[in-house]
Amino acid sequence: MPIKNRFAEMLPEVTEWRRDLHENPEILFDTIRTSAAVKAKLTEFGVDDIVTGLGRTGVVGVIKGKTNKSGKVIGLRADMDALPIHEATGLDYASKTDGAMHACGHDGHTAMLLGAAKYLSETRNFDGTVVVIFQPAEEGGGGGKEMCDDGLMDKFGIQEVYGMHNWPGRPVGSFAIRPGSFFAAADQFHIEIEGKGGHAAKPQETIDTTVMASHVVLALQTIVSRNVDPVKQAVVSVTSFETDTKAHNVIPQRVTLRGTVRTMDQDVQDLCEKRLSEVVQGTVAVFGGVAKINYERGYPVMVNSEEQTEFAAQVAASVSGTCEEAPLVMGGEDFAYMLNERPGAYILVGNGETAPVHHPEYNFNDEAIPAGCSWWAGIVEQRMPVE
Repeated sequence: MPIKNRFAEMLPEVTEWRRDLHENPEILFDTIRTSAAVKAKLTEFGVDDIVTGLGRTGVVGVIKGKTNKSGKVIGLRADMDALPIHEATGLDYASKTDGAMHACGHDGHTAMLLGAAKYLSETRNFDGTVVVIFQPAEEGGGGGKEMCDDGLMDKFGIQEVYGMHNWPGRPVGSFAIRPGSFFAAADQFHIEIEGKGGHAAKPQETIDTTVMASHVVLALQTIVSRNVDPVKQAVVSVTSFETDTKAHNVIPQRVTLRGTVRTMDQDVQDLCEKRLSEVVQGTVAVFGGVAKINYERGYPVMVNSEEQTEFAAQVAASVSGTCEEAPLVMGGEDFAYMLNERPGAYILVGNGETAPVHHPEYNFNDEAIPAGCSWWAGIVEQRMPVE
């Protein structure tokens, strides 16, 4: 029986797991219930070894194949955490936790990898070892880095690692991937501008922070338009403009700006950080103010390995009939830390015409489950075939 047919049979069961996870979202490293549920399922499946506590609340399962002549060890990773968003789907299995929601589909990722783990534990139709990785805190917490720092790759002897993300707007169950740089480095900045506050009717007696900050916002846009090579990718976005007063007749003493910088290579990342500081300090100095800047490097660029990407695309095509080239994504993804340690690939699976991720009306499309599970299992069976 083709793998996809087996997972079509399993669809009601995996859907039930997914919806239970959706109903009980947990944020960042606080995936206590989720991690326990994952461990319980892996135990039920007869996974050979289960380790908890990597990356604080991560769960790792080891599944051995029928044979191990190849000595190969492949890691498959799914993220488990939700987002601090109030759900607005109106679903009968909507979040029970106020202010937390699976708005990025990590419930689907976890359920699909559990489905693959059950199948692989039943069939063992591969030559080598599979390590299934359930990671907390992808949404800004760097859970992937913490699992790597805890020795994930060396402890389990992982040689290659693969990840997947659902993608709204793509046909359900279709795939897209690209070699090389795929998801952007995601940095953030916090700027405090200080001037001299005063009465709005007497601006000549102040050093107006709102005017300074407004000029800074506009000037920062020149980093991309006038400093970055036009054939390279970068985004500089100021996302928060906050004063220390709400009064209509007060020029504030301080203004705080926050935002993000997204880049696709190290040189552009370095340039943007350098120019941001120069632009802010220079602009503020012109008006007689001062600025304090806190620039934090976030997730690195996620880079797919050439060989593993080609193989992952072949497996995807065997599941859905085709695999397209994905566009560059300026969002961040902490699977980058795992790909920095081992060769591997990250793929997108279509979620259909749904609300976008990180939206209060988003929902993972359960119809994508057979394709996603089939890709996980196909990676294993085709990369480590039994002779």
